[in-house]
Amino acid sequence: MADVGEVLMSVLSTIRVPKPGDRVHKDECALSFSSPESEGGLYVCMNSFLGFGSQYVDRHHARTGQRAYLHITRTRKAKDDDNNSGSGHPPKKKPTRLAIGIEGGFDVEQEQYEEDVKVVILPDRQEVTSDDLATMSDVVKERVRCLAYSVLVVSDSVSHTLQVQQWDGEVRQESRHAADLKQLDNGLKIPPSGWRCEVCDLQENLWMNLTDGKVLCGRRYFDGSGGNNHALLHFQETAYPLAVKLGTITPDGADVYSYDEDDMVLDSKLPEHLAHFGIDMMTMEKTERTMTELEIAVNQRVGEWEVIQESGTTLRPLFGPGLTGMKNLGNSCYLNSVMQVLFTVPDFQSKYVSNIDKIIDEAPSDPSQDFKTQVAKLGYGLLSGEYSKPAPDPGDENGASEPRGDQIGIAPRMFKALVGRGHPEFSTNRQQDAQEFLLHFINMVERNCRSGPNPSEAFRFLVEERIVCQQSQKAKYTQRVDYIVQLPVPMDQATNTGERELQEAERRREEGDTTAPTVRAQIPFTACMAALSEPEVLTDFWSSAVQAKTTATKTTRFASFPDHLVIQIKKFTFGLDWVPKKLDVSIDVPDTLDLSALCATGQQPGEELLPEVAPPPLMTPDVEVKGILGSHGNDEDDSLYSPLLCQSVSPVLDDSTVSQLCEMGFPLEACRKAVYYTGNTGIDAAMNWIMGHMDDPDFSAPLVLPGCSSGAGTTPTESLSEEHLATIVSMGFSRDQATKALRATSNVLDRAVDWIFSHLDDLESMDVSEGGRSAAESEGGREPPPGPRVRDGPGKYELFAFISHMGTSTMCGHYVCHIKKDQQWVIFNDQKVCASEKPPKDLGYLYFYRRVAE
Repeated sequence: MADVGEVLMSVLSTIRVPKPGDRVHKDECALSFSSPESEGGLYVCMNSFLGFGSQYVDRHHARTGQRAYLHITRTRKAKDDDNNSGSGHPPKKKPTRLAIGIEGGFDVEQEQYEEDVKVVILPDRQEVTSDDLATMSDVVKERVRCLAYSVLVVSDSVSHTLQVQQWDGEVRQESRHAADLKQLDNGLKIPPSGWRCEVCDLQENLWMNLTDGKVLCGRRYFDGSGGNNHALLHFQETAYPLAVKLGTITPDGADVYSYDEDDMVLDSKLPEHLAHFGIDMMTMEKTERTMTELEIAVNQRVGEWEVIQESGTTLRPLFGPGLTGMKNLGNSCYLNSVMQVLFTVPDFQSKYVSNIDKIIDEAPSDPSQDFKTQVAKLGYGLLSGEYSKPAPDPGDENGASEPRGDQIGIAPRMFKALVGRGHPEFSTNRQQDAQEFLLHFINMVERNCRSGPNPSEAFRFLVEERIVCQQSQKAKYTQRVDYIVQLPVPMDQATNTGERELQEAERRREEGDTTAPTVRAQIPFTACMAALSEPEVLTDFWSSAVQAKTTATKTTRFASFPDHLVIQIKKFTFGLDWVPKKLDVSIDVPDTLDLSALCATGQQPGEELLPEVAPPPLMTPDVEVKGILGSHGNDEDDSLYSPLLCQSVSPVLDDSTVSQLCEMGFPLEACRKAVYYTGNTGIDAAMNWIMGHMDDPDFSAPLVLPGCSSGAGTTPTESLSEEHLATIVSMGFSRDQATKALRATSNVLDRAVDWIFSHLDDLESMDVSEGGRSAAESEGGREPPPGPRVRDGPGKYELFAFISHMGTSTMCGHYVCHIKKDQQWVIFNDQKVCASEKPPKDLGYLYFYRRVAE
């Protein structure tokens, strides 16, 4: 074996020191879930800074020729006491601070490790000790020392950069208005107690404006409690930005809200601002709960946490293949729950896990950025059982104690970083909606499965919408693709209590009344299905048969039944004032489901269809319409959207609806598009449009009328992205159809996919094909263009998994999932995997069914 000094000198030219922007993977193997804490440690390439476990480092050396690696091993330190609260239990200490991982906050277990670092030279894995390094030249010593210091100390690992171990929801920024706040010299002095709202005489939830001293009530909550919005209305009238919550003032500070910045803020001059109105901050005592205390109380929703996590029962920990826990990377429980369920679906197992060796062999030079590699790595980690082992108890050196439920598990840092990259929400450490993440991930699978099996087809199904004009009794049929059935919750169908009793119980719980009963509305599942299947009345439907707006009914049915059916209970909704809220309901979701009665039938014998005539465009009444049977049109060329029309016609929009949406904080152009594309049908429809298009890349772009050019590069002759075309074609559509979709949506892939799925009935009557032939010319020379690939079969299903949410909104709380394995329900609560004793099937949010073979 060559002298280690000579070997190190020979590879010195390949050793790089990380620069700003370099990704340093010192916590996780790129091809497995090995880490410095794993047996064998982690080898970090001293050129690419990719990390590899002991089983993959030789492969990386053979493929790249790199020889120098930093070998990092960590050994867990023993702790004096273990505060683990047991499987399925909430934190033992009651949180007093809206924070994660810091004193007084929601508890997150923190580990302490001893670290050992060496330089290793492959292929013989020669170790360079500190004594060896001392005998080498200054050039070698300096290069190795700089690299090691930069990797271990200076450079944040990718996981650290993307993961917040500590989050403090009480950290507030100094208001930009605080330093130069103008206060009116009106002689007003505020007494130390006995406050009332100056408008409605309310005596709680009172805020004093720091500019003029007005004492007014706060915002109204979704259940009618709280205030009457008078402090907010005062700001809208005066633009006086800062207000302090009376009753929270103490010598240590107070709750200060900036209406202009729409957030709780700090006011460094608060003592001075209060003194202006005669309030001595040093003598004040707290008499009201702070906003943070109210939020903490809300996040500890009584009853729901305990029931869903099956607290109060001793759950038996489970270990083995398919029973692997996932570490919470900071509000990543939504991702953990969704991926646990997806990898119980055979399509995902066969696509990614069965081919793991082939996928790894074909992985690119940087596997951390390859979608297929990272999904396969995650699937294998969950199903192999290699990481489904009890986490070591630091207080039990002999390993004699019983398993606690916690597992070594896997930490999907690279996966989370990759699937969230570029996304405004999933790239953050904020809590997210599990349903939105499921659709986001399915969309990524669609894009990355251009050849070979596409596992997302297991969930894909066709929906038929039948609209009947009530005046002419003529019908219109359209089909669209979907992946999830959204089930409405008819609160008026509760069988156990009235709406008033529910609101009263909720109000008492939010106010901290420990004696308040847990009143949960019980809604029959049959009532939810009835609400889904019953005809919807459309009051402003433009009928091509009568050439006017009239009333119509819309009925939705299944045009195909998928192999696996996902049902979302629409628990998250908006109150009358558009404040988000969650419905606390219990629904008797069945173990088996027969949807055969909801199968679409298509056009009925003797039924007439509505004529295929487009409705008139929305336009201002005082503009001459050109291009519509006018000076630039004729009987044969009834063009609704000519270039001249685009220049001269502006859409008529309901200003009040646009204003309401803008007041909620949405961009003006997005609000205009929402109102336009929903045909001025009201705030509900526009709000639904916004919620469904917030992730569009052109969400805030100016409104462009259909068929109009939005600028250079958007004409029909624009060259289209071959990558976008290939993605749509891989989903089962023809190249002509993909081309039309991209041209209709300015070459934006996400919008094109939405467009093509919502225009399935138009695809067979395309005016011009890709080769320039008319539809009539090409009709006889080819088969009808294919539609999206969907599977079909009997509409009978059995429940195999469900995901539950605890908390009051998708932006907070916690997710867990229950999965049926070998006729046994199993609860997956991040790193804890246990046999479920009382699966709370009535409190789920997402339900997963699989087809029952007849």
